[in-house]
Amino acid sequence: MTRRRRLAVAAAGAALGAGMAPEAAQAHGIVQRTNLPIPEVVFAWAAATVLVVSFVGLAVLWPSQRLQDPPWRPLPGGRILGSSAVEVLCAAIGGGLFAVVIYAGYAGGGSALDNLAPTFILIDFWVGLVFASVLFGDVFRAFSPWRAIQLPGFRHYPERWGRYPAALALLVFTWIELVSGWGDDPVALTNAAVGYAVYTLAMQAVFGTETWTARGEAFAVYFNLFSRISIWETRDRDVGVRPPLGGLPRVDAVRGTVMFVVVMIGTVTFDGFSQGQLYSDVSVDLSDALDGIVGLDAAPKVVGTLGLLLGVAVVGAFYRLGIEGAHSVGGGIPAAELRRACIHTLVPIAMAYVAAHYLTFLLFEGQATLYLASDPLGKGWDLFGTADRAIDYTYLSQNATWYLQVAFVVVGHVAALILAHDRALVLYPDAKLAVRSQCWMLAVMVGFTSLALWLLAQATA
Repeated sequence: MTRRRRLAVAAAGAALGAGMAPEAAQAHGIVQRTNLPIPEVVFAWAAATVLVVSFVGLAVLWPSQRLQDPPWRPLPGGRILGSSAVEVLCAAIGGGLFAVVIYAGYAGGGSALDNLAPTFILIDFWVGLVFASVLFGDVFRAFSPWRAIQLPGFRHYPERWGRYPAALALLVFTWIELVSGWGDDPVALTNAAVGYAVYTLAMQAVFGTETWTARGEAFAVYFNLFSRISIWETRDRDVGVRPPLGGLPRVDAVRGTVMFVVVMIGTVTFDGFSQGQLYSDVSVDLSDALDGIVGLDAAPKVVGTLGLLLGVAVVGAFYRLGIEGAHSVGGGIPAAELRRACIHTLVPIAMAYVAAHYLTFLLFEGQATLYLASDPLGKGWDLFGTADRAIDYTYLSQNATWYLQVAFVVVGHVAALILAHDRALVLYPDAKLAVRSQCWMLAVMVGFTSLALWLLAQATA
């Protein structure tokens, strides 16, 4: 065992002794916690009350739309930040990081604790870039190693495809993360990364880089949606500021966008549920039943795959129910049009789920980046003097983590209510009808909030 791994395991063991640490090999961030001074049901009622009060406040104090065409002003030096020179530099950094991670995945070998690739892909990239996108805008667009290779394409992108390829790719990636177990095998995970890179470049060659980036490239679509929450926006290579949430109403909700956002939320829903005792009991029984059909090793993966798909289906059905309710109040707007027109309102909920479920994963397991940067191949190097760093699980208490998670959930759902109310004022000519339609969306938001808090309670009980 290397020096770095001994330190990491020692820190993890100490934290486990205090009942705080998640398992290092799993892509989950919720920690164990002690009994709260306030019962969990009080949090649920308080969250629902905040949403109802917010709904009433919006109905009274927000009589006309404000976010559909938000103001934007350029920053001093915004032209420099958006210049082609900065874009080339960012693309070079992104390409270099990708090359280093791929090399480490193959040359380093070993376990996830001794290899840079799993930590970078599953923590720094997958989780860290979500927070970076909300705070700093669409940074992945600048650093994407695939978009750096501009290809014109030679075929027209089929409009009927929309964002379905991106939704499918996102679902496959989350299957790799949550079900396959490849996160524990640096080589297998690196193979998946290389395979996706080859696939992306091939699609760019056929349909053009910018077209594929906007429609089919899962991570570009994923991080771009989160970046629309931020105040930063680039227009004509000029970086400027807009109101928070101002980028979401202008999402081009082509075919497949609804499915993509549903996958965003549904996969995290499954991840939270899979950490609870209920899923543990059910999955064991189902795996035993499938053992004689698919084999001992494959049975848990089949159960996990079915659970993942079920999580996406439940979220999709919940959203559809809310839209059908809004459609029932009248206004003459087809339900299919309402689904596309309102789908951007779920993006803050997706952000709330990511933040609540993966915050500790990023803050705790993300510290592994420090020692892995000095020794990315597990060879005993100390390139930056950080190889002796261990993971510190003590700087954020258990109850403080829970309060942060609840705050993320409530704020995300209030933001979704604001977006839904603002969009309703655009869709419906009568303000009273708009408010009536949003009673159904309020029910959806309360339902999503209750689900999120229940999942957190199940996973941390």
